[in-house]
Amino acid sequence: MEELAKKIFAVSGDNDFTAAALEVFRYQAASNPVYKRWISELGVDPAAVNKLHDIPFMPVSLFRDHRVICDNREAELSFSSSGTTGMKRSTHLVADAGIYRYSCTRGFSKFYGPAEDYHILALLPSYLERKDSSLVYMAEALMNEGGSRRGGFYLNDYDALRRSVEQLQAEGKKIILLGVSFALLDFAGQGGADLGGQVVMETGGMKGRKKEITREELHGRLKAGFNTDAVHSEYGMTELLSQAYSKGEGLFSCPSWMRVLIRDPHDPFTYADTGVTGAINIIDLANIYSCSFIATSDLGRLYKDGRFEVSGRFDNSDIRGCSLLVV
Repeated sequence: MEELAKKIFAVSGDNDFTAAALEVFRYQAASNPVYKRWISELGVDPAAVNKLHDIPFMPVSLFRDHRVICDNREAELSFSSSGTTGMKRSTHLVADAGIYRYSCTRGFSKFYGPAEDYHILALLPSYLERKDSSLVYMAEALMNEGGSRRGGFYLNDYDALRRSVEQLQAEGKKIILLGVSFALLDFAGQGGADLGGQVVMETGGMKGRKKEITREELHGRLKAGFNTDAVHSEYGMTELLSQAYSKGEGLFSCPSWMRVLIRDPHDPFTYADTGVTGAINIIDLANIYSCSFIATSDLGRLYKDGRFEVSGRFDNSDIRGCSLLVV
């Protein structure tokens, strides 16, 4: 792993994060043609940027139409967003697959401990139909970290999934049931499984399969269907190499190399106070060779303890399948 990547994953505390973010910003402002042009069109002099809140954030939509990569590197991986029929999808070119795997597994371990301790059972049917899903790649990275032969993808075979849950529960094994919202709801509606004491984790996204419902209703139905007291959530997107996690109530925490800022939805250069709804800006330093500073189409709130919640999307934004329910 190159020195800049090592520095990013060693970040500890606000001062470290700011210093690393400014170093990544200066590198990307010089070496990423798309981001460089965006900064220029804003009239920002990179040399004059010395604070975190002065860094320009690139609209996530630019991943749809441009090759967002530094130094014209060759991509080891290429991920595309799910989108809907007829929609142009975003593409994230990943220059170093090892950085993505490291970010996924280390970020997960910060919240749940080593992935090798778990048997991960995944319900990601629509994503498995594609070969360019970052969510499937993330799930496989976590599964491979653990090497569990009993984990894996179950598509729509709910009977086999239920049998696996029952066997693992009987043996006292640790389980994570990871799935997109519509698939988890389908499984719960067909009898579900007893996952008391285990982790049920939704990644959002109805994918047009079901009517959008509130997070509270979704989690209520999943708690009942799986006999669990809390529903965990994963927040990620094609354009990010890192994930945030919630252990309940839709409040997400970031790994140390990722931050969320909330901008005024009417003024992209003004930031909202904590607890005030605005548009989500994400700094993902693991995006070293693409763009680490992304202005998303998601709405949310940031709290004083650094956690954040997602509360919706802009009215005219495309519905991405990997992160949201309207709250």
